[in-house]
Amino acid sequence: MMHRGIGKVWGINGPVITVHTENEDFFAGEVVEVGGLRGEVLSLSPGVAVVQVYEDAAGLRPGAAVVGRGSLMSVNLRPGIVGHIFDGTMQRLAPSSQESWPVRFMVKPGEVLSEGAIFAEVEETAAITYKAMLPPGAHGTVRSCAEDGNFSADEKVLTLTTPGGLRSFTLSQTWPIRLPRPVKTRYVPCRPLITGLRVIDSLFPIAKGGVAAIPGGFGTGKTMTQHQLAKWCDADLIVYIGCGERGNEMTEVLEDFARLTDPRTNQPLLARTVLIANTSDMPVAAREASIYTGMAIAEGYRDMGYHVAVMADSTSRWAEALRELSGRLEEIPAEEGYPAYLATRLSAFYGRAGYVENLNGTEGSITIVGAVSPQGADFSEPVTRHTKRFVQTFWALDRRLAYARHYPAIDWMQSYSGYLLDLAGWYANHISPKFMECRARFMHILQEEHALAEIVKLVGTDALTAGQQEILAKAKTIRQKFLQQNAYDPQDAFMPPSTQFKLMEDIWNT
Repeated sequence: MMHRGIGKVWGINGPVITVHTENEDFFAGEVVEVGGLRGEVLSLSPGVAVVQVYEDAAGLRPGAAVVGRGSLMSVNLRPGIVGHIFDGTMQRLAPSSQESWPVRFMVKPGEVLSEGAIFAEVEETAAITYKAMLPPGAHGTVRSCAEDGNFSADEKVLTLTTPGGLRSFTLSQTWPIRLPRPVKTRYVPCRPLITGLRVIDSLFPIAKGGVAAIPGGFGTGKTMTQHQLAKWCDADLIVYIGCGERGNEMTEVLEDFARLTDPRTNQPLLARTVLIANTSDMPVAAREASIYTGMAIAEGYRDMGYHVAVMADSTSRWAEALRELSGRLEEIPAEEGYPAYLATRLSAFYGRAGYVENLNGTEGSITIVGAVSPQGADFSEPVTRHTKRFVQTFWALDRRLAYARHYPAIDWMQSYSGYLLDLAGWYANHISPKFMECRARFMHILQEEHALAEIVKLVGTDALTAGQQEILAKAKTIRQKFLQQNAYDPQDAFMPPSTQFKLMEDIWNT
């Protein structure tokens, strides 16, 4: 039997609590109760535990009781997640009236189930079917299974005979948020995530299971671009993590997604969206956890065979939460006060993306799109610089383009995609064998225009040759008719790649 750690609050430094332990039963990462608040053990030394609390510590006093729960910080995967909004520690921010679900069971007594096997289905929303699975490591022979009917997420519905004896399962399972879920095989991403944005799909594509960053200064359209990606990309499920952003932005997401019709399902877009909200006025410790909470939920649905897109807005606010907690822990700071392990944490986060074969034999993917908010639009600051090391697609937003009303304000000279070679076969087979050639022509014209810009500033266009003036005219057409896109125009907000290619050919031939 596991003994729970017991202690008392000795010191309070914002969300960081020093605890004098009465026994040595706490462990690193353990969830604890601190005077009625939830927290997590960060570090241990003889007789002392350092805890971060996920709620406002105002009113907490020295001497308050601290009790360990005996578990790691985890999410509870269960029906009722999709279409709802949670805080950074998966506490529901809006009440749910549904307590039981109509369940259809997929197995019968005598069947042998391996880890990850799907044994029941629940129609969670009109767009998403929740699939109850055995957790990793669990396997055995079905001894008993409930009949189809209504069940709550915590009712025991399946019993297996396992090597360790009888074991019962519910529709839900818990999983530590900082521990990646295991998979059977990882594949090289070779299918694009279709977004409907021409500058992305045609010039700087991202693969399903890939990673991308959207860096940009204030007002350049990071959040708007992520909203467009969430609305139109061909992922089965969207996990939108509002990490340290303004509350009105999350309100806009919640209201817009409930009102907008998903073109894939003709249902409200919220029917395939999970919202994790930890706004700038919420506790900083929960902000640090929100990224992992969203990833754990995404991995759960990936294991069901879904293609999931994670929108993290923004990783800079998450890094600032790391910096604040690190400062309160009196750790030695690195560049600009960020902790020395910033790069490691960013690598671990983006490393959880991928196109995989799950334990149950299904295929799924997680695509991560992280917004970065460098102060003063300085892309050399630590968060942006380290992020570039771990992402394959970089959509750099430019303030000058945004102020000129050129949206999306993705700067074609600073942006790049590392997935072009992996996706070339898909574009050749599904769009046209000439697609990549046409893309290369467009990029060449834009690069030539950039090279001629300095000459034009000095002596004007009259000093250019006829060929150079033709390049400028062609580049202007590409910028105005192809790269710009109106997010509020129902005809222009989304364009499939096949139509994008036709437009590219029309522009080139004019």
